[in-house]
Amino acid sequence: MRRGCELLGSERKTKAIMLIKNLNRTKISYLKTPLSKYTFEAPRIKRWVEKEVEGKVLNLFAGKVKLDCEEVRVDLNPKWNPDYVMNALQFVRNIWDLGVNPVTFGTFLLDPPYSFRKSMEKYNGFVSSPFNQLKDAISQVIKPGGVVITFGYQSVSMGAKRRFVQDHILLMSHGGAIHDTIAVKERKRE
Repeated sequence: MRRGCELLGSERKTKAIMLIKNLNRTKISYLKTPLSKYTFEAPRIKRWVEKEVEGKVLNLFAGKVKLDCEEVRVDLNPKWNPDYVMNALQFVRNIWDLGVNPVTFGTFLLDPPYSFRKSMEKYNGFVSSPFNQLKDAISQVIKPGGVVITFGYQSVSMGAKRRFVQDHILLMSHGGAIHDTIAVKERKRE
């Protein structure tokens, strides 16, 4: 009886080998940090993001906390004083019409509400952007070599089908029975 990758078709075997090779290049870090209602209020998370971003940052779910970097902020909530008060997906789909050149951004930062309930809480009843559509739209405008950092409950974000490779995965433990948060830094292949 065959075992392992031999059971997979040749296409799946190739993808499995590519995944293993990519994992060998992916840095994985662990951080214990208290949970905060706004991700970047936690000082250790904020410092990690500020260290990992490259160049000018497009922060598509900006929220309350301003980062210490060159940042263009997009958020649905006007009380956080974003540069653009709008839905992240609308912004990316209309980026050229808004007079914004996406090639000027080295990093796209995605820290959306991680669940429907959180979306309703943080945006007063407005549902934030359909996430897969947003990722598809970003993959169309980000420059090769550009970085996307995504926060959530899973380690799959932009992914290989959108031509991204993982650079760094940060697992954030908040202690007790609280969900861990995962940040994934990915780079668009040339």
